[in-house]
Amino acid sequence: MVTHAVRVLRAAAVPVALIGLTALAGVVLGRVYAGDLLTRLVIGAAVGSVLVSVAARRLPSWLVAPVSVAAMAGWTLWSLRLAANHAELPGGLLEITGDAARNGIPRLLTAMIPVQPTPDTVLVPVVAAWLAGLAGAEVALRTGRVLLGYLPAAGLYVAALYVVGPNAAPAVGVTVAFVAVAAVGLAAPAGTATAGGDPAADLAPRVRAAVRLRLATSAALGVALVVGLVALLGPVVAGQVDGRPVDPRRYVEPPQVQSLDENPLIRISGWALHPEQKLLDVSTERSGAPLPPPEPGTAPEPEPGAGPAAQTGVRIRLAVLSDYDGVTWRVGATYRNAGRILPAAAPARDSTVETVRQQITVAELSGRLLPAVATPREVSGARVAYDPASGTLIRPEGLTPGLRYAVTSVEEHPDPNLLASANVPAGEEVARVLRVADGVPDPMRRLAKQLAEDNGAPLARALAIEQFLAEHYRVVADAPSGHAYPNLGFFLFGPRGGGGQEGTSEQFAAAFAVLGRLSGLPTRVVVGFRAGGQGPVLAGDAFAWPEVLFDGLGWVPFNPLPRPNEEPRPVEEDFRPTPEDPPPSEAPAPTVEPSASPEPAAASGGPPSADGLSTMVLVGGGSGGLLLLVGALLLTLLALRRSLTRARLEKGDAGQRVAGAWREVTDALRLAGRPVGDDLAATEVAGHAREALTEARAGAADDGPSVDELATLLNQVGFAPGAATADQAARAAEVATVYVATLRSARPWWRRLLWSVHPTPLRRARRSAR
Repeated sequence: MVTHAVRVLRAAAVPVALIGLTALAGVVLGRVYAGDLLTRLVIGAAVGSVLVSVAARRLPSWLVAPVSVAAMAGWTLWSLRLAANHAELPGGLLEITGDAARNGIPRLLTAMIPVQPTPDTVLVPVVAAWLAGLAGAEVALRTGRVLLGYLPAAGLYVAALYVVGPNAAPAVGVTVAFVAVAAVGLAAPAGTATAGGDPAADLAPRVRAAVRLRLATSAALGVALVVGLVALLGPVVAGQVDGRPVDPRRYVEPPQVQSLDENPLIRISGWALHPEQKLLDVSTERSGAPLPPPEPGTAPEPEPGAGPAAQTGVRIRLAVLSDYDGVTWRVGATYRNAGRILPAAAPARDSTVETVRQQITVAELSGRLLPAVATPREVSGARVAYDPASGTLIRPEGLTPGLRYAVTSVEEHPDPNLLASANVPAGEEVARVLRVADGVPDPMRRLAKQLAEDNGAPLARALAIEQFLAEHYRVVADAPSGHAYPNLGFFLFGPRGGGGQEGTSEQFAAAFAVLGRLSGLPTRVVVGFRAGGQGPVLAGDAFAWPEVLFDGLGWVPFNPLPRPNEEPRPVEEDFRPTPEDPPPSEAPAPTVEPSASPEPAAASGGPPSADGLSTMVLVGGGSGGLLLLVGALLLTLLALRRSLTRARLEKGDAGQRVAGAWREVTDALRLAGRPVGDDLAATEVAGHAREALTEARAGAADDGPSVDELATLLNQVGFAPGAATADQAARAAEVATVYVATLRSARPWWRRLLWSVHPTPLRRARRSAR
């Protein structure tokens, strides 16, 4: 009985060791995961793979692998379903499995630490653990080579250490346990020795002596080899003990925002022109301590002309823009794949913390940026990537109409009594939000200096800038987009009544942020929406606001928008810049387009007498006259269309010709059945133009001039009026002409005939002229 028990223990030692070694790899990897779900799934894969091999030892070796793989498929599918339920991800099992199989490795290496156990972040560890257990068990149990059977588990353990890298503390205890488990398996092999305990006992004396000598020599060489390797590699390994491991995540690019989302500030003007466009549906619930009364500079007032949601007080944040190069504010965030639970940060001291829960349904909002109240802590219903520095979210797959997700956020309100004495940080850590690009106009520097002269405390400087903008400038919905230095200079100092000293929240927020940085304040610009408790969020609810970073209090929002029903005072009353060259116009002057020529007068004289004429003559004459009239009308339309094109491409200054070339492209898109909205930026329209040409040419690549080049020229004209050259205008005309001709040639023959005489461009030109 005792002998049988010993045999059972010896037979179980190696399988248990293999299970333990494989499971320890899951323990190491689980240190960078949230919760213990990943560790439990890997342990289950280790147990299942080894037990299947033990149970199938009597089967042929070629049959064990298919049986084990079938069992692995079942365990993997169950693991993916469990992870999806744990993360509250929507979708069927087939959809979840396909997505995890396509994106498992990149999402694992780009996920935020701690990694949320989701189907795509558990698939690879579970499958790798099962395969390592299968390979190790087959080698160790079927061939009896235990040490060789440890290699798959050891390789999995090393891979887990590499994936964790510097993102967790050194796994000293787990590594010691790994060595101990391996030693136990080697000390009690599954096989049994011969009765005498000596494998050479039954051999002839001479043969026995030769075998023992060979065994002793091999053992001595093995010991010498091990000692040599320890002597050579020991110092190298010891020197790496205090070194920082390589992080494989740096070799994998995390999810990126689209060009549309890199600078969402330019979308403010387009949304302002279409305030009734429905972007979101929102349902909001609040909990926690009641909010204190708003202090000056800590909560924006409703913007004039905003949608109905502007009358209640929750701000949904879309993007945070921290980088400014003198031309464009950009997001510049690093997004990491995240699970349902997002990393939490300690709130600022003495701040009021309120929990906000929202159900948001996407309507017509496009891009990848995912709106949420600051700062999100839990997201369900959508797979997200998260940037902890800005507290913003993206959906890597992009927003789609009907997308519904829930967000739980922590909204912080700093103690207003601490703001007055709070300082602002400085140094390399905040250099990004203090940087002022070269080329700042002198009047803007003098204005910042004037506002900071009598205000030493950071809050006083911020409030001085806020008050100056609110008292001297007007909000208008039809102000053109632009926040480069020339645009801001014209907004701040341009002539009142000539387009200056008025703008959308884009110019107010950007001007505050630049003036703040010139005054030594770390600033950034935020784009978002005002939302009520229930109901739609419209394009008119979109606005931008600036924020200032205070020591110990975090980012505090300010409101430079004018108060309702207050007439702004002229800037000249409080600031008189030294005379300089007159500021450029904010936008290109409207293209001078010829009005439609009067239709040809009827021919003089009446119709000839019908007396004595046959019916055929009358019918023929009437038909001929009708054909002549139709032909004259078509020739008139053709002449007017060509005259319109020539006026756009050849008349006016360079800026007007660039704008005219752009109108030629947008008219061509409308004639091709692909109209674009007036609220889209030039880069968005260029993307639609590329798609339209690709579809028209059945997927063939476009080898002609790119519409992106024309969009760049148009933006240059808008951001820096008067800077376009004659060569650039000629290039714009060339690009527009080639694009229109290429798009027209891809249409059916009868549409090509109607293209040149279609009256739509004439009607649109007449409306724009009015």
